[in-house]
Amino acid sequence: MLHAALYGDEDQAVILTYAWDRLLIDPLPGPRRPTDFTGLERLTPAVWTVPAQARPIAPAGSTLPRLAAELPHTFALLDPSRGAEGLTSQLEDIVRHLEPRSIDLLDVGGDILARGDEPTLKSPLADALMLAACCQVNAPVRLLVAGPGLDGELLPEDIGETLGPVVHTFTARDADAISAVLEWHPSEATGLLAATAQGVRGTCEIRDAGLPVLLTDESPTVHEVDLDDAVSRNQLARAIMATTDLDEAEAHSREICGYSEIDYERNKALWLKEQQPTKLDPAAIWTQLDQFEAETRARGVTHTTFRRITEALNLSGLQRDDLRQLLITSRPEQFEAPLWRIPDAT
Repeated sequence: MLHAALYGDEDQAVILTYAWDRLLIDPLPGPRRPTDFTGLERLTPAVWTVPAQARPIAPAGSTLPRLAAELPHTFALLDPSRGAEGLTSQLEDIVRHLEPRSIDLLDVGGDILARGDEPTLKSPLADALMLAACCQVNAPVRLLVAGPGLDGELLPEDIGETLGPVVHTFTARDADAISAVLEWHPSEATGLLAATAQGVRGTCEIRDAGLPVLLTDESPTVHEVDLDDAVSRNQLARAIMATTDLDEAEAHSREICGYSEIDYERNKALWLKEQQPTKLDPAAIWTQLDQFEAETRARGVTHTTFRRITEALNLSGLQRDDLRQLLITSRPEQFEAPLWRIPDAT
């Protein structure tokens, strides 16, 4: 969506990304490595691309092959298993190979600007690893933050003084480029970004914890941020620059932030494994949904995500699509793509 807005549809990007899907998609905690896939294609000695025919090796899951099938860009896999030094080597390798005109490091929400001690911070490690790598690569990297506060981890005012000029404000036309993808992809932050680009405003509840996120006129903006300023703020990024494996980076996260997001995923994965599968019973769904909506409405919530509803109703990630289809078909007036609107009490 950002690439189309800034560079045009005729130019195709190489998008480097983790294969680090949430447990709704991938039951295994942490990021996937190239060895977790079949059908990858080598782009450089250190970097693999994920084409449409690639497949994660069970029980792993990944949204990347389907994204590659539905979007025109090349998706390349970031592998943090060798820490920040390994990521830096991958970036250096691909920069030498591609000689790109520009390199943008994009974070949705702005938690890449976290100090590390914020009580609302949930997932600092993935961002800190990329920030540490990008500030060491021998090429100019522009840091962009889209949708300040939309990931529910930091409030816009927590990072407002660090945000630089607005380089773009997303519109409904921009969101059209990914509307079909958001029908199935569970990314909440990107979904909120697209929703606010289409004019949705209010308070949205996200994630299993029910984090409240304000949807405002500032939400669809993209800001440039000074990379050095971001590194100066981010204690974890500075601490892990010389790490050579993911375990070492995790240890720094526990020391600085008090936890590792992969530990959280490990614990949640064990809990989900012990849960008995619940059948999607339409008759029971409406009773549970009405109660959930009443509770969220009492908290001042106007919208929520289908991931949040799925987990609030104690359903598995595999049932998310069926639940989404049931709700949209039965109550289409509450669907404000890609979000679900909480109706008024009347």
